[in-house]
Amino acid sequence: MREVKLSLFGFGNVGRAVARVLISKEAFFREKYRLKFRVVSVADTSGVVWLPEGIDLEEALMVKENFGRLSSWTNDYEVYSLTPKEAVREIDAEVIVDVTNDKNAHEWHLTALKDGKAVVTSNKPPLAFHYADLTEEAEKRDLPYLFEATVMAGTPIITLLREGILADSIEGMEAILNATTTFILSQMEMGQDFERALKTAQRLGIAERDPSGDILGIDAGYKATILHCLAFHPITFDDITVKGIAEVTSGEVRRARERGRTIRLVAAVENGKVVVEPREVPLGSPLAVESHENAAVIRTDLLGELVIKGAGAGLKETASGVVSDIVKASLRLRGA
Repeated sequence: MREVKLSLFGFGNVGRAVARVLISKEAFFREKYRLKFRVVSVADTSGVVWLPEGIDLEEALMVKENFGRLSSWTNDYEVYSLTPKEAVREIDAEVIVDVTNDKNAHEWHLTALKDGKAVVTSNKPPLAFHYADLTEEAEKRDLPYLFEATVMAGTPIITLLREGILADSIEGMEAILNATTTFILSQMEMGQDFERALKTAQRLGIAERDPSGDILGIDAGYKATILHCLAFHPITFDDITVKGIAEVTSGEVRRARERGRTIRLVAAVENGKVVVEPREVPLGSPLAVESHENAAVIRTDLLGELVIKGAGAGLKETASGVVSDIVKASLRLRGA
């Protein structure tokens, strides 16, 4: 049995979903992979709870859900006021898990790698702006830097591009990478205008209170940038073209349906070029997804057209991608 020490940054919805998977599948990980995970720290915006012997995740969940912040957890645990960079340096952990929305997290990802620690993340901006620096540092130190959950949640498009089709030259891909815009456009197909569809999405918790990252195409742009870096060569979000769905009208949606087509926010990724914009796609296309599904059509020289489709959002789906990467990083660190 190999024990692996984890340091978890972010204890919002995704962080708590990751904790629940680590708890509920503890026996599975022991039996299948001979791995035991010891979470030595958990951090949210209120502070860092750190215990080298291991934190009781059940209790951490109870504190967060009852009080809303880890700093309320004073019984048997000390809460530290550490920046992420300080915590990465001071806490003895083998795998740093970042499920925050910290846009500057690349700084402490690099700190972790330079300190000999693996990094697992669902955080998109570090990769969308600093992919080359992060992956080069990881390669130089022969450390795992894994980010499956940054694109399509737990649907393994990152693993496919990184490990699955190494003999193929990728010619291009088109993908639907944002479930919120798909929901809004689907509501518009049912007769709602954009504003009402957006309010429906917010009421159901599908869209954020500030929905700009989704409706302006920024989230899909981050993901498309990461796909380009994997399929071709590193670029940054600043190099791509993005147009969201805010200007799509009910009339455009209706006319598309009359032609047997549907409007979706499509990311088109080619060598040196990424464009994210609303496009009409045939109703029979793999890109004509519904609900929280994402899909990508990848064209290669050997396989031709390859379709990968699955959940692109959801807490347990995102946790699947994060925890899968934790397992992969742990096995690699232990030389399995």
